[in-house]
Amino acid sequence: MKNIKNKKSCILYLVTFLLLTSTGIAQQLTKEEAIRVTLENNFGILIATNTIEAANNTKGILNSGYLPSISGTAGAVHNIDNTEATFANGNVTKLDGAESDRFNASVSLNYTLFDGLGRYYNYKRFKEQYNLTGLQARETIENTILQLFSVYYEVARLSENVAILQETLKISQERITRATYQFEYGQNTKLGVLNAQVDVANDSINLLNTRQQLINTKRDLQVILNDELEKSVEVDTGIQFIPELQLDTYIESYTDHNVTLLQNETNVRINEYDIKVSRSGYLPTIGLTGTYGWNKNNNNAAAFLTTQTSTGLSTSLNFSWNLFDGGSTITRIKNAKIALDNQELLKKQIEVQVDRDVKNAIGNFKNLLSIYEIQQQNVLTNQNNFERSQERFKLGQITSIEFRQAQVNLINAKTNKNLAKYNAKIAELQLLQLTGQLLNVDF
Repeated sequence: MKNIKNKKSCILYLVTFLLLTSTGIAQQLTKEEAIRVTLENNFGILIATNTIEAANNTKGILNSGYLPSISGTAGAVHNIDNTEATFANGNVTKLDGAESDRFNASVSLNYTLFDGLGRYYNYKRFKEQYNLTGLQARETIENTILQLFSVYYEVARLSENVAILQETLKISQERITRATYQFEYGQNTKLGVLNAQVDVANDSINLLNTRQQLINTKRDLQVILNDELEKSVEVDTGIQFIPELQLDTYIESYTDHNVTLLQNETNVRINEYDIKVSRSGYLPTIGLTGTYGWNKNNNNAAAFLTTQTSTGLSTSLNFSWNLFDGGSTITRIKNAKIALDNQELLKKQIEVQVDRDVKNAIGNFKNLLSIYEIQQQNVLTNQNNFERSQERFKLGQITSIEFRQAQVNLINAKTNKNLAKYNAKIAELQLLQLTGQLLNVDF
């Protein structure tokens, strides 16, 4: 029985040693580096970038309808005929297997001079669509950056918790050594040693669980970065909050920068252009056509001319006006107006929702910041209490249970402070996103 207890103690000491010494040399991933890698590698941002490129192609001059169309045609015909030809003088000529050829080639140019201003408003619509795509890409980037720092700061929080639990485990390990010496010299009972071993076991389990959470969260960070991370990578645990005066300035002008509001304003303009494009159906279309052609005929002997070649240039001006198209244009205009009304109603709805979200975000941030300040003071109080309890425990004035309670209180105070700190920072970033300034500040 004694050998079994000794083996358990050895295993416990070994686990403790590994937990306390497995820090290694770590490479730090700064916030700036994390942002750079995310912008370069994140799949969502890469897709958004490609979408912007496609929208840029759509709004280009090649898709505007302002350029002419040029087409070329060519053809050849070969005939073998049995021909009987009667001439004016009464002579009759019969030809069997008479061959003849016809060749032609032409180049045509078509250009629309006026189409009721349809292509003009379409061109403007494409530009607004490009702006909308850019705003959608910006929203994707903002959401990705917010997601990045949610995970980044979670890695930071767990890293600090690991350091706290390592220090806790070290203190508990020292308690075992102290309790063992006291027991051997008759100054303590075996119960003190057992209590210390139980606390070391619990602290070891907490440290192992927190380390595993840290490893898993680093993998989450790797997915967002789309980059290989070393297991020993560390993050910057420093936090700086934006000055209150600067934050108030952002809040006052959020309606000019919020990406959701900007998208809705762009959608309204697109719907306005849709109405104007539809109205172009009421106006005539004027087009210009030019053709340069070449023709050559190799006739058989029955023809008056054996060979005939011609080249020529022809131009034409076309005017068309669809006086009535069965009501299609009227229907398109009515539906476009309804779509515009719906978009304006949606804009008003989103303005109310964003205003609510901004006010909620301000309240959440201020509340979490106050909690963080309280937790900072709470850590100082519990640190003072723990140090005094530690001194009294060494003097034998309090029991190990009382000392352990002071230790647990300090652990909870420190971990709660870490949680409050990063929660407040995430709340600040959410507020910055709503004010449209997330991409304009230092992290």
